[in-house]
Amino acid sequence: MDMLMPVLFALGAAFGNALATVLQRKAALGVPRSDKLRAGLMLDLLRRPVWLAGIITMITAAVCQAVALATGPLTVVQPLFVLELPLALAIATVLLRGRLSRTGWAAAFAVVAGLAVALTAASPEGNLTHVPMDRWIPALAVCAGAIVALVLAALRRPEGRTRAACFGLATAVAYAVTAALMKASMHTLDGGGLTAFLTAWQTYGFALFGAAALFLLENAMQAGPLVASQPAITLGDASVSLALGITVYSESVRTGWWLLPQLLGVALIVAGVLMLSRLPIARSLTGGDRSTGNAGVP
Repeated sequence: MDMLMPVLFALGAAFGNALATVLQRKAALGVPRSDKLRAGLMLDLLRRPVWLAGIITMITAAVCQAVALATGPLTVVQPLFVLELPLALAIATVLLRGRLSRTGWAAAFAVVAGLAVALTAASPEGNLTHVPMDRWIPALAVCAGAIVALVLAALRRPEGRTRAACFGLATAVAYAVTAALMKASMHTLDGGGLTAFLTAWQTYGFALFGAAALFLLENAMQAGPLVASQPAITLGDASVSLALGITVYSESVRTGWWLLPQLLGVALIVAGVLMLSRLPIARSLTGGDRSTGNAGVP
């Protein structure tokens, strides 16, 4: 299977999402904070041009992601999105006129190297174009239940790391389900045309979960520090997507002794993401440090 196209489009989507994240977080710093799940948050953000620019960028990234998912396995495309965090921080250094420290560059290198090692060792295969309902129903039930449980857990906690991590994990699950359903919709579009795409339940499913992911993301941004929410989003999305790729789409990864370099790659990714999340430039993109964030915004 030719992986060049899905990899290139996935990387383009990761860059677009990174840019959108920076723009949206800049917008989120200027709206009132709340301890509750506030629907009015979206109305406040809609009045901010920088947030709308972020949405346009996110839509462009979604198109790239759709092409990547239509041409490659879920287990290849979604793990590449762990690059969003180092890309977001690199973009933030430009927009905020800052710089990454040596620790930051080392952490970014760890993420890239870990991803390369993990994907090379796993060598994912498979690109199923039709998934029967007996696979979708249990997968969606489990994921929807996990999202509800995580949101309820977040609402029981005060503002802080635990609340942010719960919202972050809920966001990650919603992102992964969105990608899985989007992949099915893209195959429907390719095989049956626009009419089949618009009448497929998966199309409306990924729209619903995508909207939920965006809503949960905005609340995760304001719930606590980036060091809690971003690793949960980044690592959770890749992990849940991997599970959905294997269980729903019958994709496969190498096992046996290949699990050792895979675990090494995952360890590098986890270490790199945690290090990046603790950087001052990362904290400046969240509501946890409003003065720093606002001071750096042109």
